[in-house]
Amino acid sequence: MVISHDVDGDGPAVVLLHSGVCDRRMWDAQWPALVGAGHRVVRPDFRGFGGTPAPDRPYGDAEDVLDLLDRLGIARAALVGSSYGGQVALEVAARWPDRVSALALLCSAFPGHEPSAELASVGEREEALLDAGDIAGATELMVETWLGPEAGESAREAVRRMQRHAFEVQASAAEEFEPEEAEVDPAAVRAPCLAVSGAHDLPDFRRSAARLPDLIAGAEHVELPWAGHLPGLERPSEVAELLVGFLKERGTGG
Repeated sequence: MVISHDVDGDGPAVVLLHSGVCDRRMWDAQWPALVGAGHRVVRPDFRGFGGTPAPDRPYGDAEDVLDLLDRLGIARAALVGSSYGGQVALEVAARWPDRVSALALLCSAFPGHEPSAELASVGEREEALLDAGDIAGATELMVETWLGPEAGESAREAVRRMQRHAFEVQASAAEEFEPEEAEVDPAAVRAPCLAVSGAHDLPDFRRSAARLPDLIAGAEHVELPWAGHLPGLERPSEVAELLVGFLKERGTGG
C-alpha cells in the first residue's frame, strides 16, 4: 500500500513526518517555506491518519516511509519528524543511514523509551475515554496536553480537527494493528542531526532530546524556551526558519 502523501518543489528532498496527534496538515506553514527554499518536499500520512486508511495487517511506519521514497525515486532525503514522526525518522536514519542526508527531530519520541508516570497517565486517560466512546473528550485531552501556553486558538483547532479525524478513522477499523518497531541504535545514524525540545513539554521528550548529542555523533540540541510539544504549530514561521536554516547549513544532498 502507498500511504497518502503530497509532493511539491524541486531540489534536495525533504520528508516531513507528522506527530501522533496530527496528520500531514500540521506542516501547512513549513511546506511552502521549504519548497521556496529550493527543496522537493514530501509529506505523508501514516496509516490511520489523514488520507491513509487504518492498517488491516501488521506493518511498520519506517518501512512505509522507505517504500514511499523508493516509489518516488528518492535515493536520499532529509527527514523532519515531530514527536512520533521523529521516532520514525530516527528509526529510518539508524536502519538505512545511506538514505538520510539530514535529521531534524522536533520534540521527538524515542524508540523503546519507558514512559514516566506523567506520560503513562496521559495514555491511560486517553485509553479510558476512547473505551467509553468519548472521542470528543479524548480529543480535548490531547489538545490540552500537547500544546504549549503560547499556542493560539488556530493551533488548538488544528490539533482538534486532525486528532479527532485520526480517532474516527482508527475506531472504524475492523481490527487494531499497532506499528511494529525495530530495535534502533542511534549511534548508527550518520546524518547531521538537530534535536529540538520545548521548555514546556513533558520531561520525557526534553530528556530524550538532550541526550541525543551523546548518542549521535555531531548532533546538536536546541531547547525552545517558549515551546510545548508541537512547536511547528505554536510558532509556525519561527520553526520554518529554523528548519530552512538547518538544512541550508548542514546540507541535504540527495
